[in-house]
Amino acid sequence: MKSTLSEIQWKIFQTLLEAKESLTEQQIVEKTGLDHPIVSATLQYGEDQGWLEISEKVREELIPSEDAGQLVSQGFPEHRILKFLAEKKRISMRDLAETAREHKIPMNEIIKWGSMRGWVKKEKGDLVITEAGLRAVGKPTDDEKALDLAQKSGSIFLDELAEHKIDPELVKNFLYGRSNAARIKQRTIRSADLNEQGRNFLTDEVNVIKERNVLTSEDITTGEWKNIRLRRYDVTLEAEKIFPAKTHPVQKIIQETRRAFLEIGFTEIVSPMVESAFWDFDALFQPQDHPARDMQDTFYMSRPQTARLPDDALVERIKQTHENGWETGSTGWGYTWNKERARQVVLRTHTTASTIRALAEDPEPPRKVFCVGKVFRNEAISYKHLPEFFQVDGVIIDEHASLATLLGTLKEFYRKMGFEKIKFKPSFYPYTEPSADVIGFMESKKKWIELGGSGVFRPEVTRPFGCRVPVLACGLGLDRLAMIRYGIDDIRELFWSDLDKIREVPLCR
Repeated sequence: MKSTLSEIQWKIFQTLLEAKESLTEQQIVEKTGLDHPIVSATLQYGEDQGWLEISEKVREELIPSEDAGQLVSQGFPEHRILKFLAEKKRISMRDLAETAREHKIPMNEIIKWGSMRGWVKKEKGDLVITEAGLRAVGKPTDDEKALDLAQKSGSIFLDELAEHKIDPELVKNFLYGRSNAARIKQRTIRSADLNEQGRNFLTDEVNVIKERNVLTSEDITTGEWKNIRLRRYDVTLEAEKIFPAKTHPVQKIIQETRRAFLEIGFTEIVSPMVESAFWDFDALFQPQDHPARDMQDTFYMSRPQTARLPDDALVERIKQTHENGWETGSTGWGYTWNKERARQVVLRTHTTASTIRALAEDPEPPRKVFCVGKVFRNEAISYKHLPEFFQVDGVIIDEHASLATLLGTLKEFYRKMGFEKIKFKPSFYPYTEPSADVIGFMESKKKWIELGGSGVFRPEVTRPFGCRVPVLACGLGLDRLAMIRYGIDDIRELFWSDLDKIREVPLCR
């Protein structure tokens, strides 16, 4: 029986006949120059006719980031520091932090990834290089080799790495989660293979019908119209998607947060992201030997290294509060307060630095202020942690305020943001008593995650500024709020330049 095919169908089946082996849809697209949907529909037609079999295979593709080339040339942070560690054998955490800062290498990545590779280990407060680490000095790792290959060709499938004597599982383990290096994306590869029936049918004489959108006068006068079939318009086919301009999900959460706080009577304030340790820590009665003030947790500026302090009288009150409690009824922390440590310049670790400045400027009740902005912490990157994130901080200065007032305010804020599954649990912060963590339920992971902290400022925080009424405070993470709102189970997805995902985020949710 003579088969009748369109020009496009014949082009696709002829490509399969000439190949004499199975081809992937992408290979057929490249060989024919046709659009992927047309190739896919034609292969489905061939399968329905019993001429070919379509198979699917899930493959993992390694896609390098924009910074991959630099990482390949320089090496990963843990590898760059390895030679230095090999000479020292052992180094204190403080010296390591100094060395990492000099070489502009993230210290948390050195420890995290170096430990995972088995190159380093912590021992009595020091970082010690292992035998495996000594053997690795100067040798490119499998993940560095794989990244180099991917960077040269645009991408590479993990199952192709074995050809280059590279362990794909090792590469997956060490590149998964390092978005600054690459992404590993699952791809479903469809392949088509003509069977015997299909080859026999298609090698017989085939009647190829020309398809056109319209007939010309020449087609009619020459009689060519007999060999032309007008294309049908299938209105059920997916049309090109048109996406309206929209606000980025994180920015939308920030805008909604501002509106929610303004609606419940707060006034917005702002402050610098580069802050003095005085306002970021000392004014909040956080002791100068607190772990959060170590370089492993806080980013310190090298230029400028010091900041101006407020007036001497206030600094003296803060100093005495730390040392002996001053007039707050407290015994303080019982150490000698260091003025130079308070002058250190940091990237602010919380927006509470803004609200404490506002309290210092005007401690008189009643007053409610909030601040939305970026904060920075030297955190290991994970599905729920980033070194840079957004936070909202608020304080309520009111002689009639209580912890119940604070929890009620927070519950109303989250209600306005569309969240019902919120609860509180007792916690501890150096500058609030009592304190409570705000916990939200994350549907995608079926677990409760911390959204922020709250509490009543201790007298050691408020009295030095002349405030003698209760001050309620809260610091809430907005990125985690966005995770729950948009059903994202990895906080890093919020900041990937994935336009397809951003376009698909609903305008109303």
